[in-house]
Amino acid sequence: MDPTVVLVLCLSLLLLFSLWKQSHGRGNLPPGPTPLPILGNILQLGFKDISKSLTKLSEVYGPVFTVYLGMKPTVVLHGYEAVKEALIDLGEEFSGRRILPVNHKVTKGLGIIFSNGKTWKHTRRFSLVTLRNFGMGKRSIEERVQEEARCLVEELRKTNASPCDPTFILGAAPCNVICSVIFQNRFDYKDQQFLNLMGKFNENFRNNNVLSVQEKHNPQSEFTIENLLITVLDLFAAGTETTSTTLRYGLLLLLKHPEVAAKVQEEIERVIGRHRSPSMQDRSRMPYTDAVVHEIQRYIDLVPNSAPHATLCDVKFRNYIIPKGTIVFPSLSSVLNDNKEFPNPKEFDPAHFLDKSGNFRKSDYFVPFSTGKRACVGEALARMELFLFLTTILQNFKLKSQVDPEHIDTTPLVSGISRVPRFYKLSFLPV
Repeated sequence: MDPTVVLVLCLSLLLLFSLWKQSHGRGNLPPGPTPLPILGNILQLGFKDISKSLTKLSEVYGPVFTVYLGMKPTVVLHGYEAVKEALIDLGEEFSGRRILPVNHKVTKGLGIIFSNGKTWKHTRRFSLVTLRNFGMGKRSIEERVQEEARCLVEELRKTNASPCDPTFILGAAPCNVICSVIFQNRFDYKDQQFLNLMGKFNENFRNNNVLSVQEKHNPQSEFTIENLLITVLDLFAAGTETTSTTLRYGLLLLLKHPEVAAKVQEEIERVIGRHRSPSMQDRSRMPYTDAVVHEIQRYIDLVPNSAPHATLCDVKFRNYIIPKGTIVFPSLSSVLNDNKEFPNPKEFDPAHFLDKSGNFRKSDYFVPFSTGKRACVGEALARMELFLFLTTILQNFKLKSQVDPEHIDTTPLVSGISRVPRFYKLSFLPV
């Protein structure tokens, strides 16, 4: 038979199988747009801003709907009630992690972020206990962050108020905090070992690969060298990239809104002054600054759809049956931008976290670290770093933009799995 005819027949059978699987395999999944054979709904998702595409689909199909990424169904949870019901009320059933091929190549299903089952539970528990032993949640870790904040200020002074791109410095500071926790030592920002370390992590992220190690000596143990290496990689990835990007985005927003920066500096002057380092005890007496830090995280919407979850068993969810192993996207963006909880959510406004008396207002809708059993392990450290780094910077410098504030563009440069701010320069003017 002609090879071309064979190829056409094979492709036709594949298309027919794809259509059959999608029509009969849907079962009682939530509704959603009709998928194309093989491609699924990929062409409808608009990968330049996936969360925006999902919001549009939710307007048609409701808060729980199904899209196909290729031939695999993915259930999307849109809005606070759907996300809470799945990740908190049914937290165990939705606590799986769907590992995409590119992630599996990097992590091999190990570490904290992309592991499952016994590996995830044991590694997470071990990591939390170990981090506490290293000072997490104690005064000692706060002192390390304060020390790094002072070193950050000294590094910024070296710019001599000249325009600079803050990307490297704001990345080095949280990276050094993780170094001080894991290695019990921080590094000078120009230390060659430190630069090599940051370079290697960047290279690993680019190549989506990690070093291979010796075979497991005990196949029953989760505490292998390979798992520990990938756990450390997870801690650096989650503890460096997210915090540094939030800081960089935060400074851009303060340049865009100088009146907000001025009010924060006024509160810093009144509560802390200029002769001691900010501490976490100050936060309760600084409601406006606390609100600004929260609003920065809410507004930038750093990881719009969280990392993909997966169901650990067949789950009855509302009026649907979600099969075991189904990918689940909790739309954190839909919660952070809820217009009933946060009036005018597309506007940067610290009043979203203040009551009528100017006191700080907590919100259950504040979920930048996700929620439930898979919430970020390093949330407490990240919150500490953001508050102490930003207040220490604003205690010592006035931020000067290179362009008029009204011309500053705060829309993200990239808006896919995570949102990345546009590159910019600013001057740090000593006060």
